[in-house]
Amino acid sequence: MSMTAFVFPGQGSQRVGMADVLRQECPQLYAERFAAAEEILRIPLAELCREGPAETLRAMPVTQPAVFLTSVVTYEMLRERGIEPDVVAGHSLGEFAAMVAAGVLEWTDGLRLVRLRGELMESVNRTVPGSMGAVVGVAVGELERLCAQARTETGEVVEIANHNDHRQYVVSGHVDGVARLLELAAGAGAERVLTLEVGGSAHCSLLSGIEAEFAQALAGVTLRDPDSEVVSAVTAAPVRSAREAAECLRRQFTSRVLWADTVLRLADGGVGRFVEVGPGKALSRLCARLCPEAEVHRTNDAARLGRLYAAAGVTTRDGAAADGSAPGSGHGTAAAGPVPGPVRG
Repeated sequence: MSMTAFVFPGQGSQRVGMADVLRQECPQLYAERFAAAEEILRIPLAELCREGPAETLRAMPVTQPAVFLTSVVTYEMLRERGIEPDVVAGHSLGEFAAMVAAGVLEWTDGLRLVRLRGELMESVNRTVPGSMGAVVGVAVGELERLCAQARTETGEVVEIANHNDHRQYVVSGHVDGVARLLELAAGAGAERVLTLEVGGSAHCSLLSGIEAEFAQALAGVTLRDPDSEVVSAVTAAPVRSAREAAECLRRQFTSRVLWADTVLRLADGGVGRFVEVGPGKALSRLCARLCPEAEVHRTNDAARLGRLYAAAGVTTRDGAAADGSAPGSGHGTAAAGPVPGPVRG
């Protein structure tokens, strides 16, 4: 029997209304967790997630705890319904939610850490103008060569930040370095290039100066050895200890996100069902592209959540499947579809 992986999205999955499905499906859990989070952070997360404005929700110190909290509450809701993962993983920021799911972190500690993470990243982006861009359809070796050329021509940093699937990469660095790289990639025959609206850089050497402060914060938090399997997208390998977990979380600032390698590692380990847990949709699309034979689900709206419940055999009180179809009817497998939108940090 194939295994189930829960995958947790990162920054870029935020949107106004992102927690509405939780308010509808598990109002008490939603209210308790969001109230506790607001008490800890002194941010009106529930109002921002529900009403925006979108510009405020995009600010890193708000986005990161909002996505993390929505993902953690979604995870708890699924567990209450009897849907459990065999293994978990997260894309960049999503790795913090994965560590909560694996028993490494308390969710309240994770919340504080991702708020600090957002503040530190924003501080770098205020002083060192950075940018990120997506490149589709250029082989990794050629893209590395083009990054080197852009660095030579501009004297600025530009590096591969994310390897998302067989064809999609995200680059990060100084504004002019990224802009030149995108020009070079377009000239080299890339199918698509675009500048991402993320307000700065991530997963590149420009952020090396904040690693020490974040490591100090990690040292002040109780981390435990995983009590279930978690694969880090920093290494595309299982995390075996609290020490390894801390190292992976620290290295996120400057390390490449090895998402394609992570998903293929999960599939090679027996995963045949991927569930994107939280407000996003890009990871489920990437998983479908990387593993077209797998069953893939999302949880970011009521209809897709109902399809997951049906596929998992979760029933309502009257014995019907959650979406009104017969339990186990197999709804919810995602088609590969078009190239998914770029996933960042």
